[in-house]
Order: sequence, then C-alpha cells, then structure tokens
Amino acid sequence: MTLIVALDPPAELSDPLTWSLEIIDSLRGTVQGFKIGLPFILSAGMRGVERLSERLGDAMLIADLKLADIGYVMSISAKLLAGAGVDAVIAHAFVGYRDALEYLKKTCDDLGVKLILVVAMSHRGASEVMWRNYDGLLEVALKVAPWGVVLPATNTALIRMARRRLGEDTRILSPGVGAQGAKPGEALCAGADYEIVGRLITLSEDPYQKAIEVLEMQKERMRLCG
Repeated sequence: MTLIVALDPPAELSDPLTWSLEIIDSLRGTVQGFKIGLPFILSAGMRGVERLSERLGDAMLIADLKLADIGYVMSISAKLLAGAGVDAVIAHAFVGYRDALEYLKKTCDDLGVKLILVVAMSHRGASEVMWRNYDGLLEVALKVAPWGVVLPATNTALIRMARRRLGEDTRILSPGVGAQGAKPGEALCAGADYEIVGRLITLSEDPYQKAIEVLEMQKERMRLCG
C-alpha cells in the first residue's frame, strides 16, 4: 500500500477523537498508516493518541510534531510519544546533526520508533527558504540515516534528486496531494514510497470510497509512468 492519511480534525469539531476513530475504522486495512499532528494532540490529548494506537491494528501511526529543538528536548518528546503507542516521529532536518538529531536518532533506535525527517515541505512558502537550502538539508538526512524523509508531492524534482542520493532503503513520504494541488501518483512516479493525503479524504462524504479512488488513481498514474 502506498497511502498514508493525515488526520487533522477541524477546530470546530466537538468530538475530534470520535471523528478520527470513525475514519480509522472505515480505512483500516485499506491504507498503510495514519499521521497525526498538533491539531489532534491539542484537541484529544495523549490519551487520544493511545486510543488511536489501540485501534489501528497493523497500520502505522506517525506523530507529526515536526520536532525542532536540541536533542535532549526532542528525545523527551519521542519517549512520551512512544509510550502512547506511536510508531514513527517526524522532526525537522534543519536543526542539524550535532547535539540535536544525533541524539534523537539514538533515542528512536533504542525505542524501536521510526525517525522521519522533513527535508522540504509542500506549501508555496517552502520555496522561500527550504527549497533553496535543499542540498544542505539533504546532507543532514544522509548523515542521520533516518527511516524516512518528507519531500513534497508539489515538487517532484526534489523527490527525484533525493531518491538518487539516498538510495532505495530510505522511505520517501510525500504530502501535498489533493488540497495543495498535486495529483495522486505523481510523487510515486518520481520515486516516493508513500503519498500523504488529508483533506481530500477526511473531509469527503465517504472517506473509504475516496481513499479507494485515490489508490486507483495512484495505480493508473504509475502504470502510465512505468
């Protein structure tokens, strides 16, 4: 499977945990995993994270807090998230290796948690700083050797460059499909392993049917580019 669903409950929801659990129940066995961030954790709390983890089965739970601090602080966050049942954590590559990501990587390895680094984001403002410093951020990722990296479906050239330099063992996760303009399958054709899709699926009338449509679009796009 090549699809990860981002669970970002809208602020106006009275029960974001139930909203998230219903989506998980409808998609379990259909997608590779689910990504949660600050909107979910601030509204549902760490107990909510535990509830999601208990419900997921074999699906992966990714905590996308985009950690960006010294190694000691990021490691504390990783330990708390691991205790709640999270399978992977996302941190920013721009904080660098020494005294930062080197410690987080060791902590994640000790905990059995996957580390994913943001090398470039998918929104237009990313071109102002992140895309311009892409080579340096990619060098940090090479030194850390994380399980995966985040690269934008909205800029497939960056994905192709990363795949050449990182090799085949590092997973590439690509957001930006749907609401931000990228079409399902474009990032996969460029070398990504997973596409991260949020609002296109979660805000649809039938998340399961929409996820099936996205998967079919991925397959068709990959057939054409293959």
